[in-house]
Amino acid sequence: MLGPTIDMIWVGKLGAASVAGVGVSAIAIMVVNSLQMGLFTGTTALIARFVGASDETNANRVAQQAFVIGTGISVILAFIGIFLSRPILIALGVEPDVAAQGTAYMQIQLVGMVTMVAILAGQSIMNASGDTRATMKISVGYRLFHIVLCPTLIFGPWIFPEMGVQGAALSNVISQAVGGGFALWILFTGRTRLRVTLKHFRFDRNLIWRTVKIGIPASITQVERSFSELILVRLIIPFGTFSVAAHSIAQRVDQFIMVPCAGLGTSAGVLAAQNLGANQPDRASRTGWLAAGLASILTVAFAIVIFFWADNLVNIFTPDTEVIDIGSIFLRIQIPGYILWGMVIAFSMCLNGTGDTIITMITNLTTMWGISITLAYILSRYTNLEVNGIRWAMVAGILVRAVIYTVYFHTGRWQRKKV
Repeated sequence: MLGPTIDMIWVGKLGAASVAGVGVSAIAIMVVNSLQMGLFTGTTALIARFVGASDETNANRVAQQAFVIGTGISVILAFIGIFLSRPILIALGVEPDVAAQGTAYMQIQLVGMVTMVAILAGQSIMNASGDTRATMKISVGYRLFHIVLCPTLIFGPWIFPEMGVQGAALSNVISQAVGGGFALWILFTGRTRLRVTLKHFRFDRNLIWRTVKIGIPASITQVERSFSELILVRLIIPFGTFSVAAHSIAQRVDQFIMVPCAGLGTSAGVLAAQNLGANQPDRASRTGWLAAGLASILTVAFAIVIFFWADNLVNIFTPDTEVIDIGSIFLRIQIPGYILWGMVIAFSMCLNGTGDTIITMITNLTTMWGISITLAYILSRYTNLEVNGIRWAMVAGILVRAVIYTVYFHTGRWQRKKV
């Protein structure tokens, strides 16, 4: 998540239109990229089960098919980037200058999404085997490179071209290519717990279907989440570019809260899946509760920071006082949601990791669309809360998800899921 944040920090110096364009485009990119991310959930679940059962042969076969799936999806995303970037932004109703900036950013990001395949596939495989240190090294390495490259391509010092928002997108693609190459090197040279080889490789329709069957609900969940965020942006757009920019920045801050919780949830999902593969359901359950508890401690700490220093956080992204005022209000409204977010993310990621992706799909559909978007429309249009009502609607959706996931996880039905 550091990539879009780095982009937003530097693009913020180009003005509110650039911030809004990159912010809206980043959410649209997440919508179309959700399909790819969700399918790799199936890869993680299957490999973790096979690792838990000490079946490295089948774990390697799943890893091989992951690259087949990822390559196919990346071609589709590139097509969307070339032909549909501007129509998507125009359909959202953004102002012409915002659409121009966003189109330039989105096209390069989606066409270059093929560079993300190696990273997503590689990290899914390594995480499923229990090796999260290697994925951390990959992420840190290519993002450090991105931190240096991004402002260089945006502002064009010395011999480099001044590319603006296009430079921000291109720096992402180049750094992802570096990270992807590193991931492939680690996997195929055996520098991780599961060495991937192409020995006896063949197109395995049955294994791909098993992966996709788990991944499709996860993909739909990702699309529901990302598309609902896009609809929320559409509701914010009538309140002006400053509100759109403030929401975009608040979303970047949200991601920093989500990432450590998602990490705990992912690790719990891997451990739970491995324990289910080893016929240890009680141990699988304990990992989920522990992850939810630790994530809740983190989100409470984040909520305290936001309560006292929301203005300072928004100021990192932009010096515009109006955007800072709106953005800080957005963040403080979200505090009750942040407190519950750790539990929501940890349980949902853990369930996905074990292959039980249907419940997260249904829960997100009902709470994001049935509650958050419906309330956002009502509160922003028919009450004096106006644009702030949209953030309160987001909090309501998180509250209901927290209740559903806690009750479902406690029932233990996910332990009987067959993959």
